[in-house]
Amino acid sequence: QVQLVESGGGLVQAGGSLRLSCAASGRTIRGYVMGWFRQAPGKEREVVATSYWSGGSTDYADSVKGRFTISRDSAKNTVYLQMDSLKPEDTAVYYCALSIRGAAWGYDYWGQGTQVTVSS
Repeated sequence: QVQLVESGGGLVQAGGSLRLSCAASGRTIRGYVMGWFRQAPGKEREVVATSYWSGGSTDYADSVKGRFTISRDSAKNTVYLQMDSLKPEDTAVYYCALSIRGAAWGYDYWGQGTQVTVSS
C-alpha cells in the first residue's frame, strides 16, 4: 500500500519561507506525476504545483508562480514544495498526492496534510 506523509508545515510571518516534504513509501515515485494541493477553510481544494516525471517538467497555479518550487528526490522517494514570499492567503492545509495514470486521470494516493499558517 502506498503511503504519503507530509511534513514541514507551521506558522510563519508574511514574506517568510517554508519547505514542505512528502515522503512516499510502498511505491517508488519514479515515473509518476506528483502534485501538491491545498485547501483553505470554506474553500475547495486546489492544485498548487505538479511535477511530471517525463522530461522533469513542472506546472504551477498562477497564484504561486515565481514563489513556490516543486522538486523531487527519487533517491529519497520524496517530493518537496519550497514556498517563498508567503502571503496570508497561502494559509491552508497542504496535501501531496501521487497519480498512477497521469494528472488528467486524477490522483490515486493522498497524504494526510500539513497545516501552513501565514500571519500578516
